[in-house]
Amino acid sequence: MKNFDGKVLFLNRSDINTDEIIPAKYLTESTKEDLKPYLLEDLKLDTFNPKRDLHNINAIVTRENFGCGSSREHAPWALEVNGIDLVIAVDFARIFRQNMYNCGMMAVELPGSTIDMLFKKFSGRETFLKTDFENHKFTFTSGTISETVDFKINDFDKELVKAGGWVDFADLRY
Repeated sequence: MKNFDGKVLFLNRSDINTDEIIPAKYLTESTKEDLKPYLLEDLKLDTFNPKRDLHNINAIVTRENFGCGSSREHAPWALEVNGIDLVIAVDFARIFRQNMYNCGMMAVELPGSTIDMLFKKFSGRETFLKTDFENHKFTFTSGTISETVDFKINDFDKELVKAGGWVDFADLRY
């Protein structure tokens, strides 16, 4: 199972699409690793610099409709090869969300009010996340500030994560 603990990046925007996650011009690369330097290269946010801000990031917290746009596995792959196995948002584009779970990663939806609270408390601060996968809890910590929030994951997605993704899940069962 992948690691869902570590440093958090807050991206304060809705509708971050797959072309911003990994630009289409890189879809001809032959390995996942080849995608690594281009993650979020085309994302335009005030003060965001992917070359600086993606260093040692393990999770992203963002707003609504993350992963919209073209349906492609390359977007989760680009996150994965950069060590980001967890994205937390209000909601996701349906195909992107399933591609995350198919790769053994997590795309967790939290209520907008919870996302708002996390941004108010932690955005702009060095923040770390601890995931209690079995009890469905995230604990965010920055200095002396800490917040624990519950999350939901359906049984099938949980099994995909435990197995390491769809291929490993199928190998275990078929």
